[in-house]
Amino acid sequence: MLHKIQSKNEKLIIIGSGPAGYTAAIYAARANLQPILITGLQKGGQLIQTNQIENWPGKFKKTTGIELMDSLEKHASKLHTTIISDQVLDIKIFKNIFQIQCEEKEYTSHSIIIATGSSPRYLGLENEQKFLGKGISTCATCDGFFYKNQDVAVVGGGNTAIEESLYLSNIVNVVHLVHRNKIFKAEKILINRLYEKIHSGNIVLHTDYIIKRIIVNHQRVVKIKLLSNNTTKNTKEIPISGLFIAIGSLPNTKIFKNIIEMKKGYIKTQKTIENYTTQTNVPGIFAAGDVVDYIYKQAITSAASGCMAALDAEKYLNTLNLQN
Repeated sequence: MLHKIQSKNEKLIIIGSGPAGYTAAIYAARANLQPILITGLQKGGQLIQTNQIENWPGKFKKTTGIELMDSLEKHASKLHTTIISDQVLDIKIFKNIFQIQCEEKEYTSHSIIIATGSSPRYLGLENEQKFLGKGISTCATCDGFFYKNQDVAVVGGGNTAIEESLYLSNIVNVVHLVHRNKIFKAEKILINRLYEKIHSGNIVLHTDYIIKRIIVNHQRVVKIKLLSNNTTKNTKEIPISGLFIAIGSLPNTKIFKNIIEMKKGYIKTQKTIENYTTQTNVPGIFAAGDVVDYIYKQAITSAASGCMAALDAEKYLNTLNLQN
């Protein structure tokens, strides 16, 4: 497939359209870097699947992930960021110039910010991938409606798993929440809401259990088999119509593995380099958000690192003495 190559060397190309990418674009545009932002396949990132956001500073009224990301996109656009709906396939390095190959075109740039975010982690069980959309989902706000008045299961112990369970409890008949430990990693406010719902609503806990098997018929998921995660090795089967997987995420970094130093799939930044804490091992390539963060994994920390990457890119570009 032939790609049309842009003749102009851009100052900065941002790859990814989550909180990190859009925030980087806002700060880069304010620095007159005329950034181009390439959205990737999922415009807005994983946050668009979040039905309720209450911890974004200043947004004390409840908002959704879609609303927040739409607001960030409009902010970046207003500052004249060029936003392109395309997917990056490869990056090549030619001295101080980077060639970014996308599905539709190829671009060249003096610097890059990688903010490609993350994708849902799966259990790795038989039938899991085959029955995505046929009883298995990673997004309750996307697919919960299809299970109205039915029994479903959610697996996970973090914020997302509890948020999904609470959301589904208002739609379905029963939510079976499966967690491999007895203690949840979620925020205390969410855990309190969970237990309130358990006592008065339709959420059933299965702590200290893992999903051993997803049982299906020819068309849909019909049961899950649980195995106790302790020495008893007890098992039980739960009839369900849908299984929602919320066990974390994996960084979207595969296409960069041959050019950028990583650790366990996350991009390593050179924090010892003065003034360039978000720079990768390749000068001129910076990284922000879920691709570098294996600890906090919050929308606000992603946005903050996007700001840092833009400021680092500005400093780097100033050393190149480019003509406007």
